[in-house]
Amino acid sequence: MSSKRAKTKTTKKRPQRATSNVFAMFDQSQIQEFKEAFNMIDQNRDGFIDKEDLHDMLASMGKNPTDEYLDAMMNEAPGPINFTMFLTMFGEKLNGTDPEDVIRNAF
Repeated sequence: MSSKRAKTKTTKKRPQRATSNVFAMFDQSQIQEFKEAFNMIDQNRDGFIDKEDLHDMLASMGKNPTDEYLDAMMNEAPGPINFTMFLTMFGEKLNGTDPEDVIRNAF
């Protein structure tokens, strides 16, 4: 008789994230404001912010960004910038900053 080894299933555990749901970091009105900002930047309306979208948005504000500047901005994201990534990036930037009312009261 041959003995069979019991197969054990191993699963890789994903690295712990700062928050499991980026949408939980903001209230609904904040998410709506971020969505409006995202839609203003997403000039070609494809659901992603790319280098051309950034250029067009900044140009509409009278700026003339260099390719190096745009590349640096795009390189802050680990991948394509859809709305969830956009919200995640803002969450990371705002994490640890004072609440809006504290900042306003400082002035």
